[in-house]
Amino acid sequence: MSVYSRKLKIFSGNANPQLAQEICDYLGVELGEAKISQFSDGETSVAINESVRGADVFVIQPTSYPANENLMELLIMIDALRRASARRISAVIPYYGYARQERKSKARDPITAKLVANLITQAGARRVVTMDLHTHAIQGFFDIPVDHLPGVPILAEYYQQKNLKDVVVVSPDLGGLTRVRDLAELINASIAIIDKRRPAPNVAEIMNIIGDIKDKTVIMTDDIIDTAGTITQGAMALKERGAKEIYACCTHPVLSGPAIQRLEDSFIKEVVVSNSIRLEDEKKIGKIKSLSVAPILGEAIIRIHQDLSVSKLFDR
Repeated sequence: MSVYSRKLKIFSGNANPQLAQEICDYLGVELGEAKISQFSDGETSVAINESVRGADVFVIQPTSYPANENLMELLIMIDALRRASARRISAVIPYYGYARQERKSKARDPITAKLVANLITQAGARRVVTMDLHTHAIQGFFDIPVDHLPGVPILAEYYQQKNLKDVVVVSPDLGGLTRVRDLAELINASIAIIDKRRPAPNVAEIMNIIGDIKDKTVIMTDDIIDTAGTITQGAMALKERGAKEIYACCTHPVLSGPAIQRLEDSFIKEVVVSNSIRLEDEKKIGKIKSLSVAPILGEAIIRIHQDLSVSKLFDR
């Protein structure tokens, strides 16, 4: 029995039980017994089938598709654990949904990232662990501690092992420049930026490319790939301007709507993602390579449980 197992408990919703099991295997603890089902009218039903009194509990649940169901599962599980006298409840949300509305861009817009933060806090969570938020400012929407883990080191390690030559890391927009700089620094590459505009949600128009990508191996990186319109249009523009090989990577493979077909038909040679979101069988195409975030989440959980610094994980 692990030294952690007497006071540390890990539970999972239905969003990504495989990742939760990988984390438990890494830590050497058993996954907590919980049953999550639905009433006939669609309401979520949660039953925690073991004692959590006085325990340090971590709930693994990305709020990916179906976002509303997975979010409600998370909230109800937290409430159930709080009422069962858990000592501390940490919400481990590898993918934080509703993050793309983090500010009012026009009149009467909601700020869903703040709304969801309020709901998680009010349900009873006392800490949040997440990865690659859509914008770093979302950490400030919570009135509880947030451990924001970067996905870039995992991607960088993979590309270092591939030993690619003449690499340029490309940001698909100006907002991703920090992520691109971090990856480029870790793999010793130069950077470039795609200047685009969004006339409508999930619609992108390429305006210009800033940087030298001719005859280079290009790695496009972003926090999420949703419909894959931005990443595939960017790949086409890069190819037209002389890029030799084009790779793409992201932390969160949302991959909704026409994403899979667009990636299949694109100039992109390989798409590297993490398992922060569970990939359905129909999305497991040859071009997609999935990397596990279980070790990094497991290490963060150990450090939180033992009241150690989480940031030390990323000291270079």
